[in-house]
Amino acid sequence: MSRPEHDAPPEIFYGDDEARKYTSNSRMIEIQTQMSERALELLNLEFEGGSKMVLDIGCGSGLSGDEISRQGHYWVGLDISKSMLDVATEREVEGDLFLADMGDGMFFRAGMFDGAISVSALQWLCNADKSWHNPRTRLKKFFESLFAVLAKGARAVFQFYPENPAQMEMITSAAMRCGFTGGLVVDYPESTRAKKYFLVLFAGAPPEGYETPKAKGEESMEEDGGQTVGYSKERKSHDKKKGKRSSVKDRDWVIKKKESQRKKGKDVRPDTKYTARKRSGPKI
Repeated sequence: MSRPEHDAPPEIFYGDDEARKYTSNSRMIEIQTQMSERALELLNLEFEGGSKMVLDIGCGSGLSGDEISRQGHYWVGLDISKSMLDVATEREVEGDLFLADMGDGMFFRAGMFDGAISVSALQWLCNADKSWHNPRTRLKKFFESLFAVLAKGARAVFQFYPENPAQMEMITSAAMRCGFTGGLVVDYPESTRAKKYFLVLFAGAPPEGYETPKAKGEESMEEDGGQTVGYSKERKSHDKKKGKRSSVKDRDWVIKKKESQRKKGKDVRPDTKYTARKRSGPKI
């Protein structure tokens, strides 16, 4: 089955016919609603209480916005497809709508939003649909501007479809370099059809008392290979403030790291009984 982003740019793929399927096909509506509910569950706006202002990135025909409204929050949506936004307008959704390319960056005032969600849109930034498009540059601009428009400590949740581990790494690395903390939550990681990827991000450090989101299906796992990556609040291996790396590097850690390097095709020495063993003798 071909991926939509390989067929045409989003503003063309989601033309009038495709846009109207989202309000006439009950299966599409059900899937979109379920993913929106899960994204909002991970966003956990109830943690702080009260109605919040939410940014819906790639809002489409407003199905995810409907769920935001049902939960008592206000929202602003943006999408690159005019046809999708036309359908949303016909449906008289409650949010404010903007025609925009998320790869060009967010244009709202700083700290405007208490949270952000996105359903099935983030992977489109990994394509170069125009001659001047550079996926890494567009991801950087997107995450930098998103960080700016989110309130301090606000969360953003992206449900997306990574094409491969390399693409997943490119997306998550771009977010972390722009100041976000967080990681991937993978629901039903052992299922081919039910598996869903959610990138859960914090604009800064998570608020005190906030609980780590849990994946559905089984406990989150963390693998350096990138197939199934668990959630972490911070990069435990590196203290940015002190500029020091963790000193805990036991044999299991070293073997796991070497295996990760081998998967990337790098030349790594074979494991022996001396692997990770501390060297004795005087320091020179």
